[in-house]
Amino acid sequence: MPAIEKEYARPAAPPATSSLSATRAAARDCTACHLYKRATQTVFGEGPKHATIMLVGEQPGDSEDVAGKPFVGPAGKILDRALAEAGINRNEVYVTNAVKHFKWEPRGKRRIHQKPNSREIAACRPWLEAELRLIKPKLLVCLGSTAGQTIFGPSFRVTRERGKVLSSKFAPKVVTTVHPSSLLRQPDEMSRDREYARFVVDLRVALKAAGEG
Repeated sequence: MPAIEKEYARPAAPPATSSLSATRAAARDCTACHLYKRATQTVFGEGPKHATIMLVGEQPGDSEDVAGKPFVGPAGKILDRALAEAGINRNEVYVTNAVKHFKWEPRGKRRIHQKPNSREIAACRPWLEAELRLIKPKLLVCLGSTAGQTIFGPSFRVTRERGKVLSSKFAPKVVTTVHPSSLLRQPDEMSRDREYARFVVDLRVALKAAGEG
């Protein structure tokens, strides 16, 4: 009987180490789900090891897949500007994604983002948990529904909880807000300005919470 190719290979499990660089290096070889087959590379988190604030998004986009760094594309530029307006130095926060490989579909010559499914999120969860274990952030900021549901479960809704200071087993304080890419999809300039202002307010809530107690 011919061998049946497995859809998922054995993942490279996060090593039992206190080294963030060793964990990042191990993640490069992860094949826990099929996304690695079409992605350019693993896009691991970036920032100081003992950052007070950790930001978690959904997955890398096209720019991030090519560069190998999180939040360097159009959504990343919005995030940088909003962080600065909120009084947060991006160089002092740790930024990562719930899923470390770019999921996309072709549309002409472009690679269009596809939302990761629950199996893909679950396959990548050990890497996010390893980052949380190593960074030990005082405050976690979930950017968008995928990040929020990864931390709080599938019933979590950002629309109900955004801007509130919550808690979880992963961090003493958690603030959820929209993903900056959602600002790019607003239908007009007035909507973009309004939603951007709300986004900055949420980040200011996070900064204040991180500095309290």
